[in-house]
Amino acid sequence: MEQTFREREVRFRWKRILNYQSIVRQMPFFLFLTLLAVVYIYNGHYADKLNRGINRTTKELKELQYEYKTVKGDVLYRSKQSELVKLVEPLGLKELKETPVILQKTTKN
Repeated sequence: MEQTFREREVRFRWKRILNYQSIVRQMPFFLFLTLLAVVYIYNGHYADKLNRGINRTTKELKELQYEYKTVKGDVLYRSKQSELVKLVEPLGLKELKETPVILQKTTKN
């Protein structure tokens, strides 16, 4: 007898909880929970998108750093005196073998 009474009490609670007025009364709370779920999902997608952008920018930065180091090494190599002599030889310019003559302005008093 006691068990059947408890079963009826449990059924009555569920009926009271699931009746139309109760559901309508709690609709704003359900909408709020839905809004929170949408914001949570959006936040996850936004974080993934931001992370992909950061990774893409980091990769591009590394490529530009490698290119900078390559160009800088090439410029340093080509600016050596021996390399400059090789580059200007086809133009007819030659390296001086003698020390340069310094011209001085002399004034007669």
